[in-house]
Amino acid sequence: VPRALVPVEAGDGAMYTALLPQEEQVDVLERLDFVLRNISELRKEVEELRSTLQHLAAEIVGEVRSHLEETQKVTRRRRFPFPRERSDSTGSSSIYFTASSGAANTDDGESEGGYSTANAESDYDRESERESEEGEDEVSCETVRTVRRDSLDLVNEDEMHLMLDSSLEEGLGQLLQQADRLYSGDEQEKREGFQLLLNNKLVYADQKDFLWRLARAHSDMSEITEDTEEKRSYASDGKEEMEIALQKWDQSAECHQWYAVLCGQLAEHESIQKRIQTGYVFKEHIDRAIELKPEDPKSYYLLGRWCYQVSHLGWLEKKTASALFEAPPTATVQDALQNFLRVEELSPGFSKAGRVYIAKCYRDLGNHSAAVLWMNLAAELPVNTKEDAESERELEEMRSVCQE
Repeated sequence: VPRALVPVEAGDGAMYTALLPQEEQVDVLERLDFVLRNISELRKEVEELRSTLQHLAAEIVGEVRSHLEETQKVTRRRRFPFPRERSDSTGSSSIYFTASSGAANTDDGESEGGYSTANAESDYDRESERESEEGEDEVSCETVRTVRRDSLDLVNEDEMHLMLDSSLEEGLGQLLQQADRLYSGDEQEKREGFQLLLNNKLVYADQKDFLWRLARAHSDMSEITEDTEEKRSYASDGKEEMEIALQKWDQSAECHQWYAVLCGQLAEHESIQKRIQTGYVFKEHIDRAIELKPEDPKSYYLLGRWCYQVSHLGWLEKKTASALFEAPPTATVQDALQNFLRVEELSPGFSKAGRVYIAKCYRDLGNHSAAVLWMNLAAELPVNTKEDAESERELEEMRSVCQE
């Protein structure tokens, strides 16, 4: 990029004008911002790789040291294949002594040959004792090392799974905390959270709390993207993750909850018949989630939305449901209101959208004063999600109608 500014007039009062139009300047800044973000992500990956390599190097050094100690132990054992008895008694049953005397000598005197042999044996014993004592010292040290290794071997056999589980659990806990933090952030942080979970799928694919968060991240990505096919793809992939999870963890409220959400997102791109059929599945899993975890406000919020939508089904949808199903879905605005109020009871200010729905329910029921009250309460809450942003627009429309 050439110089950004050039003087228009000479002198101290020179004016400068940009060589690049404003649109191109914005494009350059966006490209620079993209490069900086990538450099930051690359730096994080390099730090993680460095930490992993250091841990791997420490493991290799430990294994090499253990192998060398084991080799030294085997060598010393070959030098002393059989333990020899040592005794200070002159009636020793040593094979060297009895060979020269023919039998153990019990008299006070000894033959010269026997004396010489005994002395030779004594000299040999002393040298052997010193060598054996040195060897025993080394073997003792080696024994300590061997016992320690044996104890580690026992740990590896009996407790290694517990140690590995503890290590994985600690790493998983940190990962889930980071994923929850990114889930509560803006769209860019949600994207980072999705990529973080996707990168760790091979390690924690058999962990329940990891899988439902991965499904939640798929749901986020389906909401964030604008492309219809990408929306469908994210929702479909997340639904498949939860189908596998539910085969193993049918008692998990979160798995049922996010399976229902992803079913609903996927049904948005289906026919009327498919949407109605999915509605039954949605209701079934939300009811199951409430049964397993009755104090979770999100499940009541989702059930309230389902009731509100069913209560406002169009004529065509009702006729289709009646033709295809023996018992078409039924719910009233009052049912929806009860669920939304339950959300506020469990977690006041749970969401801006929830309070807007309460105002809509009261409006539909003809209680305008209560509707205005909840409209004002909804206006106090910030916009945290895309759904909140849509509710903000509905809130403005409701206010304009009330003013008219």
